[in-house]
Amino acid sequence: MTLLSTGTDYEALATRFRPIFERIATETVARELNRTLPYEPIRWLKEAGFGTVRIPQEKGGFGASLPQLFALFSELAQADSNLPQALRGHFAFVEDQLNRPESELRDRWFRRFLDGDIVGNGWTETGEVKLGDVITKVTPTENGWRLTGEKFYSTGTLFADWIDVFGRRSDTGGDIIALVSTHQPEVERDDDWDGFGQRLTGSGTTRFRDAFVEQEHVTDFAERFRYQTAFYQHVLLATLAGVGRAIERDAAEGVKNRRRVYSHGNAPAARDDAQVLQVVGQISSWVYAVEATVERAAQAMQVAYEVHADADPSVVTRANEQAEVASAQAQVVVSELIPRAATELFNALGASDTRTSKALDRHWRNARTLASHNPVIYKSRSVGNWRVNGVPPVFLWQIGNGS
Repeated sequence: MTLLSTGTDYEALATRFRPIFERIATETVARELNRTLPYEPIRWLKEAGFGTVRIPQEKGGFGASLPQLFALFSELAQADSNLPQALRGHFAFVEDQLNRPESELRDRWFRRFLDGDIVGNGWTETGEVKLGDVITKVTPTENGWRLTGEKFYSTGTLFADWIDVFGRRSDTGGDIIALVSTHQPEVERDDDWDGFGQRLTGSGTTRFRDAFVEQEHVTDFAERFRYQTAFYQHVLLATLAGVGRAIERDAAEGVKNRRRVYSHGNAPAARDDAQVLQVVGQISSWVYAVEATVERAAQAMQVAYEVHADADPSVVTRANEQAEVASAQAQVVVSELIPRAATELFNALGASDTRTSKALDRHWRNARTLASHNPVIYKSRSVGNWRVNGVPPVFLWQIGNGS
């Protein structure tokens, strides 16, 4: 029998983590202003078992469904949007294990996660990399593998015990996934991510200088779970929804507590000004639409997960197409509405709220950075091509230098 994580009592699950989310939120602005990496918040989440949310209850986890996982991500992102993205690689690797057959190796990974281990991400290469090429190589040795190469956008690796690395075999040229332990000097991690948003995700450079990889920790990339692109994107969408919730919160609280008004306004208090209230209502409505969109797309992904072991390949293929298209449609909507909400926030507030000490600009910077992943223009085209011509969406893609 295949064990599936089909859901649990969401309120009970969320209640376990909300006190931690609240604790995280109290220092979010200070971390942003001082560029303090969230080692402590990550530790609190690990100790509470956050990394095991998707592991089946029969294996010691919480058995949450994908919609429940992404709802939790949104709540966490409302507290600090860096954290769900920093954990993106971890939950993608957990998802891959959930799609694999029962095995002792899978159980060992689950036990590691129950003990608090988390996984980071190391897929993308920059510099002189031709489109379709992979410079990071794994070489077989007598006792395992040796990994050499350099990755950027290696999100979450600064906080991780393991790194999920996309590479290529030096002997056969086959594309692989290698799980490499960070607890060795041959793995170097730099905090050199210099983006204007999502500054604290640990998304800098990781170097592998002949790093050791255990024999069983290298797998064929073709075995990776099929809805992985939709999954990676959906972590960002759920995070954007959380940014929206934070914008809605800050707009409402800012207006409620604002004492200064304009002589040509509509009321003696901002909280009673009809036009200001309209702005807050517009922001709230956009966030509502985004949350509904993210939830519906997550439901399509849950279907793809639940049928992954189905004997009928056509059922699996159709479910994965639906999940990918739903993720793309959600990206088109969310990538427009949340940055708009982050800008509209300042129409509800005033010039004094642009002060650096309030860090309200982080909402737009973070939203714009998140929305820049996986170009949304290509997602719109893909959805249109699927609707008009029946062309399947692009499940896997690479980035590199063109001709």
